[in-house]
Amino acid sequence: MNEYKSGFIAVIGRPNVGKSTLINHIIGQKIAIMSDKPQTTRSRIQCIFNAEDMQMIFLDTPGIHKPLHKLGEYMLKAAEGTLKEVDAIFFVVDATEKFGGGEKYIIDRLNTTDKPVILVINKIDLIDRDQTLPIIASYSDKYSFAAVVPISAIDGINVDKLIIEAKKFLPEGPQYYPADMVTDQPERLIIAELVREKILHLTEDEVPHSIAVDVDEMTQRNNGDTYIRATIYVERDSQKGILIGKNGKMLKEIGRLARPEIEMLIGTKVYLDLWIKVKKNWRNTLGALQSFGLGDS
Repeated sequence: MNEYKSGFIAVIGRPNVGKSTLINHIIGQKIAIMSDKPQTTRSRIQCIFNAEDMQMIFLDTPGIHKPLHKLGEYMLKAAEGTLKEVDAIFFVVDATEKFGGGEKYIIDRLNTTDKPVILVINKIDLIDRDQTLPIIASYSDKYSFAAVVPISAIDGINVDKLIIEAKKFLPEGPQYYPADMVTDQPERLIIAELVREKILHLTEDEVPHSIAVDVDEMTQRNNGDTYIRATIYVERDSQKGILIGKNGKMLKEIGRLARPEIEMLIGTKVYLDLWIKVKKNWRNTLGALQSFGLGDS
């Protein structure tokens, strides 16, 4: 009989390399939000993969980048702090992007840890097969990886091989979480993130990283439906206007897109009541960051 294995795996990389897409595919459910805009993930999200003989707890971290404000500093600290707490590390890179300063910065951080690092070359569906070996060589020259696995997170190519490889580095251990649990995140936080994801999809560069979402109320109604009131915070009046849209069209579209995924998450019909407020310069205000569950308390 095989021994039960369990452990923690940090998923790190530059913004927009597909870390959240990979984790969502592994656990088979959307927990981490996805967007084509960088720096989508803001805090460390713990997601849980269960199998008969193992449990992998993935820490989906914010993309490692040069911080421009207190929010950015918090995101960087969350990502780098994870490296000290895990049993193994996935370093996810984009197969369509050349090795650059961002990758070098991360490898410098990896040199400070003794944890096994698996190089995960994502988006191989977007390149020719004969391009894979040169990419592997370009990274392997700069760091001694415990393993290298080319994948496509969006299509699931080789993700099963990645899991098999990662299992080798897990210690024997207990089942930390119940078998039916896929995240340790509060339901309200996931709902807020789903709303924020839809805003990221619908808005231009002027708005996305200036928004935060807070769920103010969740109430079960007599008919079994769930009433959810959420506030979307922006930094400027002009951004508020963009999110409301002409005749409230944009706000209605945000709700329309978010509602089905929230209903799938909580298992009831949802009445989603969205409001928008201006909180000037919140990304540089420690109190505001803490109120959104970001920054150190």
